[in-house]
Amino acid sequence: MNRDIFIRNLTKEKIKMSPTGRNANELSQEEFDSCYESFFNMIFEIASTDVSSLEGYGEFDENNKAPFKSLEEFIRSDMIDEPEDGYWKNWKQMFGTTFLKKDYYYEIAEKALKNVTFCEKQRFLVNNNTFFCNMIISDDGKTYCTDWGRAGIMDYLMDFAILDLNKPYLMIPEKLYEYAKKKNIKIENFKERFLCMAYYKGIVTLRWHASIDDLESCESIVRSINALEERMNKLV
Repeated sequence: MNRDIFIRNLTKEKIKMSPTGRNANELSQEEFDSCYESFFNMIFEIASTDVSSLEGYGEFDENNKAPFKSLEEFIRSDMIDEPEDGYWKNWKQMFGTTFLKKDYYYEIAEKALKNVTFCEKQRFLVNNNTFFCNMIISDDGKTYCTDWGRAGIMDYLMDFAILDLNKPYLMIPEKLYEYAKKKNIKIENFKERFLCMAYYKGIVTLRWHASIDDLESCESIVRSINALEERMNKLV
């Protein structure tokens, strides 16, 4: 089944697949500060989808199945293993030949795995591609995701972690912490879960940018990763 049709059916057609409006990447910091709740509402709406009919964790495969038995198995496979074919075949050859440094890569991967137990059993639909260039703000102020190619089942904090990785100066976890208190949303083990999702997504995104020799993005991602735990410690 086509991915968009699958997502539309799964969400009872409450999510628009082809929204119209302004690209979220065009928002200034001031504009985002005035409308960030629309982004948060969107993520929680996605996470409210009933996924009890689905098994597993991880990104949906070509059959729209989440193929991993646990979240740890998923992120370990993505961060550590080398596939037999495809873009990431033999990716570890990048160590020493690109920006990607072996010791740093495994240090951050271990930090993600250290916290993954806090994310187990957090089974939610996630877009898993919530970079600002993939989102649209409609004329009525509602936010929509436009690309569901990496959607899957995992902790919904993944979608917030990607927002922060994309633009850390927008202070996503800080805003989310206050938003949750305001809305009486209890996010258990907030720090550990956010760090797990952020470290995992951060290090594999760093690997991607290193693979295309995007030095500027690599340096930005490393700064974001390195500053995150101190930021979280100030919240909880």
